[in-house]
Amino acid sequence: MPSKKEIIVQAKNLTKFYGDKEVVKGVDFAVEEGECFGFLGPNGAGKTTTMGMIYCFTPPSKGELKVCSIDVGHNDKRIKELIGVAPQEDTLDPDLTVIENFLVYGRYFNIPKKNALARALELLDFMQLKDRCDNTVSELSGGMRRRLVIARALINSPKLIVLDEPTTGLDPQARHHIWDRLKKLKKEGATLLLTTHYMEEAHQLCDRLVIMDNGKFVAHGKPDDLIKEKLEKEVIEILSREGLTFDIDELLEGLTYRYEKSGEREYLFAEDGDPLVKRLMDLGQLELLHRKATLEDLFLQLTGRALEE
Repeated sequence: MPSKKEIIVQAKNLTKFYGDKEVVKGVDFAVEEGECFGFLGPNGAGKTTTMGMIYCFTPPSKGELKVCSIDVGHNDKRIKELIGVAPQEDTLDPDLTVIENFLVYGRYFNIPKKNALARALELLDFMQLKDRCDNTVSELSGGMRRRLVIARALINSPKLIVLDEPTTGLDPQARHHIWDRLKKLKKEGATLLLTTHYMEEAHQLCDRLVIMDNGKFVAHGKPDDLIKEKLEKEVIEILSREGLTFDIDELLEGLTYRYEKSGEREYLFAEDGDPLVKRLMDLGQLELLHRKATLEDLFLQLTGRALEE
């Protein structure tokens, strides 16, 4: 029988107020040892605030929150010793070399210089940056800097690694390189907490995730299970009508589907899209995309397609 996994983060009725505004509204979740757990949501949904409470940046207003079995607010110094945080912002010192950034950061954890140096070289090798040891941070590309931020967060061998938008602004090659490194960390038993706006990133990395909107969880589970549970199997996007005017309901009478529209683009959701495609193509030159439903479709269905400020 497999041993029961340790709960690394446990939240019950976790709530956060800023003044009179409730930005996190009594959420419950648990993160198990060795998994990647994701927080998705539009800007202002409450995910960054939730993450901030986990790594002791801001205190909870109400509820229970334990990290590594320690109550947040009771021994935050010990919690910070056990976690590694890779923030979205670049907090590297551009005037120091790559290795010097590690050594300075290691002081926060009282790591002896010799040990910090050995650990830094090991992590730079892991992130394929070892040949950049003596470069200043200002000489690195954006992808290298993100890899360095993540590597630096591991210097204290943390039980929990918090990753806030780890690949924002990077090109596809750099993004995939970081994904490969994070997947390797997870295979080695690391516990990852991730926020991202890239749905493919969440699908690639997360064992489980939550989708937040307006301070609440609107979905919680494994990515593939959530898609199967809440969406039809297939999506047809009408990319362009090419000047054709027709009524969807009349054209597709007798067929089963769900219709959404966002701007000029129309979406048809169905368990079997082939009959819909055939009926649509009988009209003439429509520009269509027939594909499987994705996590992005689910995200937009639950949080809305309209931009919010």
